[in-house]
Amino acid sequence: MHKILTAQDPGSPVAKNNLPATCGSCHADPGFLAMHRISFAHSVESYQASVHGRAVAAGNLKAASCSDCHSAHAIYPARDPRSTVNHWRVPATCAACHRDIEKTYHASVHGQAVARGVMDAPVCTDCHGDHAILAPTDAESLVNPARVSLVTCGRCHGDERLEARYNLPADRVPTFANSFHGLATRAGSQRVANCASCHGVHNIFPSSDPRSTVNAANLARTCGACHLGAGRTFAIGPVHVSSGASNESAAVKWIRGIYWVLIPLTVGFMFFHHSLDLWRKLRQNKRIAAGAEVRRMNLHFRIAHWLTAVSFPVLVATGFALKFPEAWWARPMLMWEDRLAIRGTTHRIAAVVLLASLAYHVGHLIAIRRDMLPGLKDLRDLRGMLLYNLGLSETRPIFGRFSYVEKIEYLAFMWGTAVMAGTGLMLWFNDLALRYLPKWVSDAATALHFYEAILATCAIAIWHMYTVVFDPDVYPMDRSWLTGRTSAEHLRHTRPIYYAELVKLGLPDHAKHENRPEEPTSPDIAAADGKR
Repeated sequence: MHKILTAQDPGSPVAKNNLPATCGSCHADPGFLAMHRISFAHSVESYQASVHGRAVAAGNLKAASCSDCHSAHAIYPARDPRSTVNHWRVPATCAACHRDIEKTYHASVHGQAVARGVMDAPVCTDCHGDHAILAPTDAESLVNPARVSLVTCGRCHGDERLEARYNLPADRVPTFANSFHGLATRAGSQRVANCASCHGVHNIFPSSDPRSTVNAANLARTCGACHLGAGRTFAIGPVHVSSGASNESAAVKWIRGIYWVLIPLTVGFMFFHHSLDLWRKLRQNKRIAAGAEVRRMNLHFRIAHWLTAVSFPVLVATGFALKFPEAWWARPMLMWEDRLAIRGTTHRIAAVVLLASLAYHVGHLIAIRRDMLPGLKDLRDLRGMLLYNLGLSETRPIFGRFSYVEKIEYLAFMWGTAVMAGTGLMLWFNDLALRYLPKWVSDAATALHFYEAILATCAIAIWHMYTVVFDPDVYPMDRSWLTGRTSAEHLRHTRPIYYAELVKLGLPDHAKHENRPEEPTSPDIAAADGKR
C-alpha cells in the first residue's frame, strides 16, 4: 500500500513488463475465475506466449500489454459498449498501434460490414485471436499459411448458417480444400496459395470491386504472382469450381462421366475373368511341374520391368497421398511437407524413372514383333477362354509367345503411361500451361490424371498381380521378371505354339522328342530369340 511506484518505474506492479503477473494474480487463479464466473481461461498464459507478451518480456515497452487493450481503470466486460474490447470497438483499440492496417481494414468488405452494424462481420480478434496472438510464421497462429484458409476463413465461410444469412457462396471452402492448393495445404505445405494469397489480407474487397485482387481485370496479375504469365493468352476462368456445378468445364464433366463408367466396367471384367480362371483351375487341382527352365525375358525386358516395378508403386503412393492427405498411410510421406516438398519431389523423380523405363523399352523394340500386336485371334481366344472356364467348352485356347492377357495389359500400360505422362507434364509445368492454354485444359488434365491413376492402380493390383502371383499355374510367383527364365513345362501347358517354336530353337534335350502342335514357326520370334 505504501510502496506505490509510478507506472514508469520498472519495480512497479503496474509497469508494462509486470502487468501480466499483476493481472495474473487474479485472472490466472482458477478459484477467482470460478467465484466470479469469468469464462475466459488461460488468458494470462496465452498472452505471455503471444507475440505481444514475448516482445514485452524481451524489453520492448512499445508492445501491447494488458492495459493497452483493456485500459487501466475503465475496465468493463466485453459485452459492455463502453469496453475497449467490445466487438464494435476492437478495430479502434488495435488502431492505437496498427493505424495504417486499420485504415485498410476499414475500407475492406469486412470493415464496411462492421460499420453497417453486421454482428457477424469479423474484427481483428476474429482472425488473429485475442490473447494468443501469434506471428504468421508460428505453426499455431490462426493466420499461419497452413491454417488461415480452413481454420480462420473457413470459420465463417464454411458456416452454412452465415452463408444463408448473408447470401454468401456456399462452395468456397470445400472447393478450395479439394483443389491442388487446398490439398497441399492440408498436407502441411506453407508454400501454396491460401485465401489471403488471392483475396488479400486486410484489403479484401468484393470481386466486383475494381480494387479487388480477384476482380476479373486483376486475376492475371494475382495468379501471376505465383504462376508467371498466367492469363496472358487466355483469361483465367472460374477458380472455385465444384463437381457438377454450372461453371465446371464440359471437358471435366465428360472425363468424369466416362471414367465413372469405364472404371467399374473394367474392374468388374477383371474380377470376373480371373475369378472364372481361378475357379476352373482350383476344380481341376492340377499343378504344373517345375522341371527345366527356358529363357522367357531377356535382360532388356527385365531392366525396363525393374525400373517400372520400382517407380510405379512410388508414383501411386505419392500421388494418392496428395489426394488423401489425412489418410494414415499418407502421413509418413507428409511429415516434413511444411519445410521440404518431399512428396512432390519424390513423385516427379519416380515419373522420370518410369518414362526412362518406357524409353529404354521402346528403344530396344524399334523393330516391334508381330506377336506383340493384338489381332482377331486374341478376341477369339478371350471368348474361348471364358467359355472354357464356364464349362461351356471342352477346348482350351492355345497361345503363342504372348496371350491376350498379356497383350491387354501391355496395351493398357502403354496407353496409361502416355496419358499419365502427358497430363503429368502439363501439371508439372503448370506455369507454361496457364500461360498459353485456357484454365479448363489444366482442370481437364487434373481430372484425367486422377481417374487414369485409379484405373492403372486397379489394373496392376488385380489383373497383373493375379497373372504373376496368384494364378495357380505360377503360384507363388512367376520369377521370369527376376531371372528371365520360366518353366518349360509351364510354356508347354499354357503356350504350346510358342513352346513348339522354342523346341526348334534348341530347348532342353528332353523336350525335343515330345509331341507338339504342328504350328508354323514365327520368323520374327525365331530371329529375335536367336539374338538373345
